[in-house]
Amino acid sequence: MSSTNTFAPGNVVVVRDEDWLVTSVDESSDGPVLNAQGLSDLVRGQGAVFYPSLDRVKLNDPRDTIVRADDSPRYRRSRLWVESTLRKTAVPLSDDSLTVAPRMLARQLGYQHKAVAKALDPATLRPRILLADAVGLGKTLEIGMILSELIRRGRGERILVVTPRHVLEQMQHEMWSRFAIPFVRLDSQGVARVKQKLPANRNPFSYFRRVIISIDTLKQERFVHDLRRHHWDAVVIDESHNVTNTATLNNRLASILAPQADALILASATPHNGSRESFAELVRLLDPTAVKADGDLDAKRVEQLTIRRHRHSAEVAEEVGADWAERLEPDNRLIDASPEEDAVVDELVDTWLRPTATSPYSGANGSLFPWTLAKAFLSSPAALRDTLHNRIERLDHTPAAHREAEALRRLAVLNDATMATSSKYQALVSYLRDEVSVGKDSPMRAVVFSERVATLHWLQAKLQKDLGLKPDQVEVLHGGLADDQQQAIVESFKQTSSPIRVLVTGDVASEGVNLHKQCHHLIHYDIPWSLIRIEQRNGRIDRYGQKQPPQITTLLLNTANERFSGDIRVLTALVTREHEAHRALGDAASLMGRYSVTAEEEVIRQVLAGSKSFDDVVASPEDIATSVDDWLAQYLDDDADDQPEPAVVGDHLLYAKPVDFLRDALHEYYPSPEDKPLPRDLGGVAWREHQAEHIVEFVPPADLRQRFEVLPQSYLADRNVLERLQLVTEPNKASTILDAALTDTSASSWPEAHYLGPLHPVLDWAADRALARLARGEIFAVRGDVDVPTVLLNGTLINRRGQVVASSWLSAQFHGTTPFVEVHATAGEMLTDAGVIGERSNPGPVQLPDMDLVRPAVERAGDTLRFQFQAAADAAKARVDEWVARAEEWQSEAEALIQRDQVRRRRALVDAQERLSRDMTPDRQLVRPLLVVLPADTPGATHG
Repeated sequence: MSSTNTFAPGNVVVVRDEDWLVTSVDESSDGPVLNAQGLSDLVRGQGAVFYPSLDRVKLNDPRDTIVRADDSPRYRRSRLWVESTLRKTAVPLSDDSLTVAPRMLARQLGYQHKAVAKALDPATLRPRILLADAVGLGKTLEIGMILSELIRRGRGERILVVTPRHVLEQMQHEMWSRFAIPFVRLDSQGVARVKQKLPANRNPFSYFRRVIISIDTLKQERFVHDLRRHHWDAVVIDESHNVTNTATLNNRLASILAPQADALILASATPHNGSRESFAELVRLLDPTAVKADGDLDAKRVEQLTIRRHRHSAEVAEEVGADWAERLEPDNRLIDASPEEDAVVDELVDTWLRPTATSPYSGANGSLFPWTLAKAFLSSPAALRDTLHNRIERLDHTPAAHREAEALRRLAVLNDATMATSSKYQALVSYLRDEVSVGKDSPMRAVVFSERVATLHWLQAKLQKDLGLKPDQVEVLHGGLADDQQQAIVESFKQTSSPIRVLVTGDVASEGVNLHKQCHHLIHYDIPWSLIRIEQRNGRIDRYGQKQPPQITTLLLNTANERFSGDIRVLTALVTREHEAHRALGDAASLMGRYSVTAEEEVIRQVLAGSKSFDDVVASPEDIATSVDDWLAQYLDDDADDQPEPAVVGDHLLYAKPVDFLRDALHEYYPSPEDKPLPRDLGGVAWREHQAEHIVEFVPPADLRQRFEVLPQSYLADRNVLERLQLVTEPNKASTILDAALTDTSASSWPEAHYLGPLHPVLDWAADRALARLARGEIFAVRGDVDVPTVLLNGTLINRRGQVVASSWLSAQFHGTTPFVEVHATAGEMLTDAGVIGERSNPGPVQLPDMDLVRPAVERAGDTLRFQFQAAADAAKARVDEWVARAEEWQSEAEALIQRDQVRRRRALVDAQERLSRDMTPDRQLVRPLLVVLPADTPGATHG
């Protein structure tokens, strides 16, 4: 017999005390070479190559399984072992139901479930989706739910989340607090810690399984080499519109990550900038074949890859209810300019904006700079002073530059006179003090937006003094701050205990930041010349979870100069149109059709300059509702109402609740756990349950504390988790505790007791301990409600990656020497039919029959599964074949239209995807015995 017949694809082998699936066998001069995928928990999803001539490789044949009688009280040991095995058994890729997402710590909203189901659609080869929901609908929650389901399917061992740096902690907080998914946060401090811990040549992404990192950090050259060599089960890119420009490092990063990820989740409320090429780049990251060789999009495929809803979509409006209060009518305030400010306006108009003679500007683009001055003036005297100073500093010594400098200094003198007489600032102080009731001892808060950093700092200094606030009660947030400073400010503002009463922020906070927890007042101190930017700002407090009607206030300077006041009317109209679009369409970007902040600002400048009319460039919502000119509507149409509601199934098995499983596990591992001391103030017990409060607490043992290294460091420190772990067992109570972390006087936003959800790492630890109670290749025997000896089994159809494509639950019933095999719909049904659900008394270890039950049960189950799995195998193969055919057709079309070097790159991509397709093709079936169940009247063993 040749060596290739000794080991075959589909064999499960034990190497270095871990289980591996042999995916292929090659020959070498030293004998067979085994290519394998990890199956056991520590190595699941990892690839490896083994040489039986060098490594000790043991074939794991399920037919040789040894049966041990369970002698533990209430069959606790076997119940823990079976429960743990089932928890470790991946939900099949073909299962389109939601198993764990509905039991996470988030209000269950149907429109979010539809997004999750679409991402997991078994008809697609890999989970790929663009979450394009409008601002405020909860894309972060959708991301968490998708990742939860991927983890339960064995497709989420290695996850990378890429976000803007100011929302790193916010994303980490949501993933841990609501979904119990721990991410190592590699912000500037986290990267420094990694450098101290790892050798310089060690790839940090191979050390940490789940990482959250900012796009600004990750795109640096030092990470590129590591990323090219690393495969991810799932990659999330938040605010993904920032990666569409093919000339940027952001795009290079996304292009490296996309092919290295099995699942790819892109999220953006503004998923395009109006350019077909830009939107096509996002689609190309998800699936290159969805973009045709000539650049056109495959509309059907794009529809499969994207989902978009807004606040007033029918399914959203029906569900959000009181958890998203409708915003109030906008409060647009015209503030009469002071005489000093009117003098500045006159100088701006007569000398710079609409001069009767030649403009003094000496630069290359004379049409833009005057509007830069105007925009700075409309922001604040500080912003205009900063702009004037910077321009004067850059001028050379030519006569033209000297003339410009004189004009700039003349304007600077007039501007300095407005520092103490800024009408808009006085209106802001009056509004915050008298109407919002901001004060040193008041809980009321407000967010003030401005585009200019100089304005932010000017406002911070003046507001602190004029409102009688302490230095830490007025905080500034802008992009120039370090990532950890930005995160700290955002996280503080969410908490009731925060000292911050006024957050003065730039547009860095207009993307992704949640500011609505303690605040419902937002003031535009200056107005962006972009509907998209206005909408993004408003979405910081006008979003799901806002209990108070958001009040959006805009301060506009009303000047006496008619040639300038017309400009103010344009900006007022812009704010008004955004509100109208919010009510009618849920999205303001379509009104201008530019889908880019920069492009919108340019066209508004043209309106202000008089070369275009406002109504020609900014449509009304009524016009958009009846227009068919928006070329992107066919791709991002609100089609969610056509999607069926995804099935929601329970994942509870032998134990009704996770806490029941954990309690039994602790009592099994630590006899009399009450004897292990907790901190003295808890009465000297190691495990305490507060049943009325749905809270349990215990001291984590050493091997559990080791696993806590990957938990958020601030959570470990704030909640003293290494000394005392508190878990809340009921979701409503857990939500209350999480909300309390943001509304009580605590200095931490981490919940005091963490929700014991279905994926909690503590349950993983408990399951690993339970599985270690039996040697590999052993199962338990128990008594149950059966008439004849019965073997319970699980059969799985797997692909070459070791992923479960389909799964069946079987019972082999021995009425004679040949078993009859019955297929059950679920594991729960199999266990119920065998009468092993629930606690049962154990009079002693059951007497094992003389005949071998396992070998014939495994063999007959294998025969049954070959028929059972044929349809699933055919369906999976058909999906793979369809993808390969589409890829080859895409390549053929490309060869006729693009240059040779591009053809080579596309050919390489197609080859890589075809290899992936082969890996995803169902390859082998595995049969695993789970439990031997003997009739209840079977006597106990007469020996030990």
